[in-house]
Amino acid sequence: MNFSQLLADKIDAIAEKWIEAVRRDRQITSADDLSHPAIQDHIPDVLKAMSTVLSHSQESDLHSIIHNSLEHGVLRASQGFAPTEIAREYRLLRQVIFSTLEPDLLEGTVREVMRVYGAIDATIDEAIAQCFKSYIDERLQELQQLQSQAELTNQELTRLLKANQENVSQLAHELKNPLNSIIGYSELVLRSSRKNPEIKDTLPHLEHIERVVRNSRQLLRLINDTLEISRYEAGKMKLHPVPTDVHSLIKDVFEMLQPLANAKELKMVVDCEFAPQEVMTDPLRLQQIVTNLLSNAIRYTQSGTVQLKCQILSDNQWSIAVTDTGIGMTPEDQLHVFDPFFRAENNGTQIPDSTGLGLAIVSQLVNLMQGKIELVSQVGVGSTFTVVLPLEIKTPVSASSDG
Repeated sequence: MNFSQLLADKIDAIAEKWIEAVRRDRQITSADDLSHPAIQDHIPDVLKAMSTVLSHSQESDLHSIIHNSLEHGVLRASQGFAPTEIAREYRLLRQVIFSTLEPDLLEGTVREVMRVYGAIDATIDEAIAQCFKSYIDERLQELQQLQSQAELTNQELTRLLKANQENVSQLAHELKNPLNSIIGYSELVLRSSRKNPEIKDTLPHLEHIERVVRNSRQLLRLINDTLEISRYEAGKMKLHPVPTDVHSLIKDVFEMLQPLANAKELKMVVDCEFAPQEVMTDPLRLQQIVTNLLSNAIRYTQSGTVQLKCQILSDNQWSIAVTDTGIGMTPEDQLHVFDPFFRAENNGTQIPDSTGLGLAIVSQLVNLMQGKIELVSQVGVGSTFTVVLPLEIKTPVSASSDG
């Protein structure tokens, strides 16, 4: 029986079954928002090359298997897949291939079946190894880029902190945890690699690298947020107002944050029926305000809804209101919610992945944009942050000098 041809004839069917299995697997959540081609990637090419491995008459196309598996690892790294998700992808691929070929395998001889099983297993093992190799390289490159970015901001951070001494102690405390994690896992990765070079492609090693990258991102976000606060306090934050499409800007922010809400099974609602179509404002700063308010609402909401309502008010003003069904805040917490590094607590437990700077940045940006922000909140019910802004920001006219 020509199992090489049988596999070649069923490549499309295997690919479709595998994509469906990946979508159904609740342990591969990174694929939830990906398109059909983005999930499929180079798998049909790997299957086509695999069919040559089963052939008695043609040379095995190992080069294609290696090339396409390396490309698969690069893509999965850019898509944010975790190592365990990639491992499950290949596990599902193995299962789908054998289940699809099972009726034909039952008609083959014992020797044929053993040869086919061995060849497919070996090919998938090689594909996994090559995929993880390029995945690790991409993650290490990202880690190096994050480190370079952190080093570039270090000098400016040091200078700006001199004008912000009251926050130095708090900042040091916030930097301590991700920094200790980065140092600890980096040392573990390097020590393991030196002691046993073959360990670098193992799942625990990949997970250590993933932790380093994740904590590096958190550290860099904390540094960037601190720099944003410091620039405002130093009077170096400038506005660049231009005609801005409100509907398009809000839509873009919603699409960016939708995966975070989906991960918590939250309903995202936008009501811009009475919103202005266009305002004269700084689109970058407006986007920061909307992004920070929505991400904060998602972070502090465990179930229910996050809603944004936008409308025109009287006196040449308009408003953005973000309402959540989250944990809410006590009256005492509401007094400090716009203070840098303040984080409201729920039964004594702080919400993770919060720098305590997002709402402080929102408050400062709203002031800079000649607006105001209001808060209504109740513990156990939720919170509503309302930002009121002018339809047109008035920029100061620069005086020109003679001669």
